[in-house]
Amino acid sequence: MITSGTEGVLPIEDILPKEQIKQNDEQKHPLGNGGIQMMEAYSEEDISSVLAYANEHDKTVNVISGGTKRGYGGIVELADILLSLANYKGVVDHSVGDLTLTVKPGTTLKEITNALTKTGQRVAFDTPWPELATIGGIVAANDSGPKRLLYGSARDLVIGTRIVYSDGNVIRTGGKVVKNVAGYDMNKLFIGSMGTLGVISEITIKLRPLPKYEGLSLLHFLKGNEQDIRDFSVKILDSMMEPVSLELLNPTLTEKMNGKHCYTLAIAFEDRENAVLEQEKWVKEHLPVGVEHTVMHEEEARQWWEKFRHLGPNGYNDEQHDAATQAALKVGSNNLDVLVNLELADKLAAMHAVSIEAHGGLGHGISRVFVKGSSSNIVSYIREFRTKVENGHGYVVCTHLPFQLRETVGVWGEKPGYFALLQGIKRTNDPKVILNRHRFVGGI
Repeated sequence: MITSGTEGVLPIEDILPKEQIKQNDEQKHPLGNGGIQMMEAYSEEDISSVLAYANEHDKTVNVISGGTKRGYGGIVELADILLSLANYKGVVDHSVGDLTLTVKPGTTLKEITNALTKTGQRVAFDTPWPELATIGGIVAANDSGPKRLLYGSARDLVIGTRIVYSDGNVIRTGGKVVKNVAGYDMNKLFIGSMGTLGVISEITIKLRPLPKYEGLSLLHFLKGNEQDIRDFSVKILDSMMEPVSLELLNPTLTEKMNGKHCYTLAIAFEDRENAVLEQEKWVKEHLPVGVEHTVMHEEEARQWWEKFRHLGPNGYNDEQHDAATQAALKVGSNNLDVLVNLELADKLAAMHAVSIEAHGGLGHGISRVFVKGSSSNIVSYIREFRTKVENGHGYVVCTHLPFQLRETVGVWGEKPGYFALLQGIKRTNDPKVILNRHRFVGGI
């Protein structure tokens, strides 16, 4: 097998065992990002061999693993090769004392969680659909959930990677210990690049201990007083409290989660029991007038978050008729503009005849809007919503859209002023443009 470079590249039938090379039966998948021929990697050497072959023969490659990000970017329906990492999974190394884990990219978040539980440790990602989402896809998309308020995103937690470049060569960035980076952190170049610069073959992550105690306070703003929500959020952010989440749910999502039609603030605390209870006491003592307060602990709180992590499209639950088309939007803004954006999302949903469920972090400024309706209504909704959010100095990225709509609505919005820099990085890393074409900002 060839593990690096292009010298001596073999015919395709000799690149991988024949059982790992298949004709793809889903070439017309509604989310696109497929390939004419599927090649399954079981090792880093397999990835290297496939990319070396593709580079030598000018074949294009799309990369897939769990499939939860299949509707995220990409305006070319098929590549020559669909490289699957779904069977390239497992723990490479777990340093319990150093609180680090090295893992293969096809490992699902749930599999990692199960493997770590017995040691009292965890990966502090709370990304959606953990039984489907793989660590490689999470890192490639820099995905995150409400608890990034305290724990951060992939950019904060990944300390090392191995990357297979488009010509089959393998590099290592970072390392396997927490304090290992001097100068520019090369990991950040690949995290969030949507697989356009190289294929991640190994990831090393900082771990955290499992919390001693978990609490969740739900504040139901029945009167919908925007100023009360804003004032309370500022008060808790300016306090000595350390919430894990400060997530605002719109009324339709609150109704789904809690049976109430109002804006709800979900404030999570994870610490020793006394510390959690003291912080919950502070919340209760500072409640605005007329706000209902629900408190959950331990298993009840975990079950609520488990339900929360199963919202929106996941790459497999799209319906095959136009009236039930799904879209997912990631909105970035100043943290206190989250409320403004959620209210705008609700207002425009009624105007464009779509239904939405939405939530956003009043501490970190990232919101998620899940849209359902006819494809034409979704297109008009996204266009107007994006325009208004951008006028408020925010951005809207489509993290899930059917392929036919991605051709109509720009996934990333307008090209940024630094687009030429991104193009230069792409040319350096993938000069023949074979990897995940048109999957990233500006159609890179």
